[in-house]
Amino acid sequence: MDLKATLKIAGSGLDVQGKRVKVIAENIANADSMASTPGGEPYRRKTISFKNVFDEKVGANLVKVDKVGEDSKPFNKVYEPGHPAADEYGYVLKPNVNTMIESVDLKEAQRSYEANLATIEITKTMINRTLDLLR
Repeated sequence: MDLKATLKIAGSGLDVQGKRVKVIAENIANADSMASTPGGEPYRRKTISFKNVFDEKVGANLVKVDKVGEDSKPFNKVYEPGHPAADEYGYVLKPNVNTMIESVDLKEAQRSYEANLATIEITKTMINRTLDLLR
């Protein structure tokens, strides 16, 4: 594999991890949002999945976002009889977002982003050293 392919592969990793961070940030931002009408559904946690796509120009598999979907896990119920979205029993549905899980996912995305960035930096250094040798 050549150095140009390495840069493209690491660049695609940076791209998807950046998109993953955006999805996680949206989940964290909406972790406490609730419906405003009785029986209404609150924010549903978003998920992101990736896939490998063969790039013929580069001659290598690149990672791309496959889809951004919704988590099908049930909503959390909280007893708040005075809330406008409370049902006849006084329960309000809360988002199915666990901020602890989101924090761990965010840290993992950050580490993956940093690893791809380090790969790019090392590849650039190798290219520069090769050019220095050719001079």
